Amino acid sequence: MTDLTWEILNIIGTIAFAISGAFIAIDAKYDLLGVYILGFTTAFGGGLIRNLIIGIPVQNIWMQNTLFKFAFLAITLVLLLPNIWNDRWKVNSIEFFDAIGLAAFAIQGANYAVSTEVPIIAVIFAAIITGAGGGLLRDLFAGRKPMIFHSDIYALWAAIAGLIIGIDWVSGSYVTIVLLISIVVLRILSLYYNWSLPRSFYVVKNDKEN
Repeated sequence: MTDLTWEILNIIGTIAFAISGAFIAIDAKYDLLGVYILGFTTAFGGGLIRNLIIGIPVQNIWMQNTLFKFAFLAITLVLLLPNIWNDRWKVNSIEFFDAIGLAAFAIQGANYAVSTEVPIIAVIFAAIITGAGGGLLRDLFAGRKPMIFHSDIYALWAAIAGLIIGIDWVSGSYVTIVLLISIVVLRILSLYYNWSLPRSFYVVKNDKEN
């Protein structure tokens, strides 16, 4: 992956997750500071968790000056135009931007893990944590059921991205872009068609009894 592609993925993921975090904060009727905090938490939470697990210095998160500026501008835009996205997109705006953030950061996290020469299972795990970690923290802070635990497919798409990158099927910027778009589309389709993974036997049994 080129440095330019790496930076673009960082920017895309940061902006998308900052927007989704800000929307959820507004829906939860947070005050101005709360909107910014939740937006920043969503944008940088996945990378923070990944760094803690892989052993990367946590302070590296605070050295991303440009990304913090992008996140700040994105959150500010949401505050100034809180309803524009809902009118423009058929898919719920939160889920749309969350899908973009999931895809961008899953790819970025997987590539980061590959660069440290860890086993493929660690690459997949890094993709899941980086892609879904920010959304997980966001939902927990907002008192929502985390999307990663929903019955509709979520973290699986990040895992697939990690697997594809881990077995070295992605070479070049164009293939990376195709993978990014594919993960976003699959995530949106899973929402639209209510695709889901099998649930536990206990839950399925209770559903039938009710």
